Amino acid sequence: MSNEEVGYSLVYNQLYAFEGLQNYTSGIIHHVRLTGLEPSTLYQYQCGDPYISAMSDVFYFRTMPPSSPTNYPHRVAVVGDLGLTDNTSTTFGHLLSNHPDLLVLVGGISYADMYLTNGTGSDCYPCSFDESPIHETYQPRWDYWGRFMQPLVANVPTMLVGGKHEIEPQAEDQIFVSYSSRFAFPSEESGSSSSAYYSFNAGGIHFVILNPYTYYDKSSDQYEWLEADLYNVNRNVTPWLVAVWYPPWYSTFKARYREAECMRVEMEDLLYEHGVDIVFNAHVHAYERSNRVYNYSLDPCGPVYITVGDGGSREDIAVTHADDPDECPEPSTTADLDIGGGFCGFNFTSGPGAGSFCWDRQPEYSAYRESSFGHGILEVKNETHALWSWHRNRDYYETAGDILYIVREPDRCLANQR
Repeated sequence: MSNEEVGYSLVYNQLYAFEGLQNYTSGIIHHVRLTGLEPSTLYQYQCGDPYISAMSDVFYFRTMPPSSPTNYPHRVAVVGDLGLTDNTSTTFGHLLSNHPDLLVLVGGISYADMYLTNGTGSDCYPCSFDESPIHETYQPRWDYWGRFMQPLVANVPTMLVGGKHEIEPQAEDQIFVSYSSRFAFPSEESGSSSSAYYSFNAGGIHFVILNPYTYYDKSSDQYEWLEADLYNVNRNVTPWLVAVWYPPWYSTFKARYREAECMRVEMEDLLYEHGVDIVFNAHVHAYERSNRVYNYSLDPCGPVYITVGDGGSREDIAVTHADDPDECPEPSTTADLDIGGGFCGFNFTSGPGAGSFCWDRQPEYSAYRESSFGHGILEVKNETHALWSWHRNRDYYETAGDILYIVREPDRCLANQR
């Protein structure tokens, strides 16, 4: 190792303006930006201060292939709602065994917000701590999570998505402080003014990361950034377009059902017009894959929506479906106030669900759903074919519980192709 880069250090605080709550100051967090790296190249690295013999172990990573329609990372692992539980350990072992080239964590990272500031935790925060004056967090959980995940994230390029569990409100209405302090994001490189939303290329895949917990309406900075980012995607260079955010639009489980409907109303048309191929979500602690869908109707040019909130969080696995008998939730209870936008979940106007808030059977846009922990692997083969496989924890890591080819039809669907 002959090259050296110098970065910067920071310390962040998690502060509460309430008596009895414990404030937190992080350790020193170091960020270093590496420049001049070649694509598809294996690098070794150490972190620390060589002048005082304070160096880490030697780690390695392989850079992404160059952006072109013939180059793709071999395996992209996608998982959300990991937390730090026994189920997380199984998911983690399977992820390691599947040797991903890129890891996308779809929110629900450390679950530090499932604990009070004194370290007392619960599987249901609002059930156990309803008298707390603010949603507390136990920040050392971030450190525990980082040490546990190090064998994977120190060696595999990892991109993160901010979800509900990363909001972590504190004094002066600050949010996402731990998330944005502990991790680095290519926001500036992708023209974004926020770590909450950004984009990046991985070979011939263009990833767009969105965040419903910051303003997303058509007059917002996020929407305007997304509009410009999608317009500038050259599908001759990056044929595949993948969008990622935390709460799903097309989950049929009762938990979180139509929770992000206002976001869908604002943004779905834009994603559809630009031919997004795949959308990854989490938040619902189960696995579900849709058929290609747009505005709740089957559409050969709509995205495939995949919910992977099954990484292992300490909250209960989602089992009940909104279309199960007598399980359709009361519409007024479904909107998430953290997402904002008011109430947008009105009754369906067509199809078997017409006149109702829920279907009375598994919707036709829902292709497969299962209440199990696991993770997914995306293997893009060429400009038009990608293999998606979902691996449940209780099986051998190579065994796929759900597997199919996702096929693009650019000549049919891409009116805005550049």
